[in-house]
Amino acid sequence: MVKAMIYRKKILGLIPARGGSKGVKDKNLKNLLGIPLLGWTILEGKKSKYLDKLIVSSDDIRILDEARKWGCDSPFDRPKELATDESPTIDTVLHILTHMPEYEYVVLLQPTSPLRNHEDIDRCIEFCFEKNASYCVSVSESRESPFWSYYEDSDKLKAVVQGNSYIRRQDLPPTYQINGAIYFAQAARILKDKKFLTPETLAYKMPQERSIDIDSEEDFEYIEFLDSKKKIKRPMP
Repeated sequence: MVKAMIYRKKILGLIPARGGSKGVKDKNLKNLLGIPLLGWTILEGKKSKYLDKLIVSSDDIRILDEARKWGCDSPFDRPKELATDESPTIDTVLHILTHMPEYEYVVLLQPTSPLRNHEDIDRCIEFCFEKNASYCVSVSESRESPFWSYYEDSDKLKAVVQGNSYIRRQDLPPTYQINGAIYFAQAARILKDKKFLTPETLAYKMPQERSIDIDSEEDFEYIEFLDSKKKIKRPMP
C-alpha cells in the first residue's frame, strides 16, 4: 500500500510497548475481544494514510514477536534502562528518533488506547499541518469538571479552582483531559525540547467513547461490556 504524503513530510508512527506492567500482567499481550491489546493499535496504525512507517519499541521478545505477527516492524530492541517502571516514554521517543533521523515527524500511539482508530490518527495529523503545529496531543472532554472539585486542607474543603462562581452545570466552561491516544511532534523540536507538552502544544479533540485508556482488569471488562451492547467497532486486518 502506497502511503499518501502530507506536505511531502515523512512521518513515523511509534508504538511503545514495554513488557512489565504492574496493574495487569502482560497487559500489552492480553486478549481483548479476540485480539491482543497491542494488535488493536497496530491494525489501526497500519491503515493510516500518512504514517510512512509504523514500528513497535519494546524490551520484551514476546511483544516484538507478536508485533511482527500483526505486520509491524521492530527495528530496534528497547534498551533495558528505557523499560523500567520509572522510565518516561519520552526517552524511548528520543532513542528511536536518534536512530531514525530521516523522519521529520513522529506520532506516538500508546497501545493502551485500543478504541482510537485510523481516522483519529489521520485527522489529528491533518489538523496539525493545517495549524502548522510542532506539537499536539489528543484530549477528551472531562467527565467531572475541576470547577466543582475540592481538596481537603486542615479538615476544610477548598476549591481546586479559586474564585469559582459557577453554580449551574450548564454554566461551566468545558475542560479537557489528555486521553493518551495520540501524541504528535516535529522530530527536530522534540529532540531539542524533550517533551510533548509545551506552551505551543495544540489539543486534538476526540470523543469520550474512543478515549478509554486501559489501566486495569476492570477496563478490559468495561470494553467487553460495551462490545456486548454493540458499541465497539473491532479493528479489521
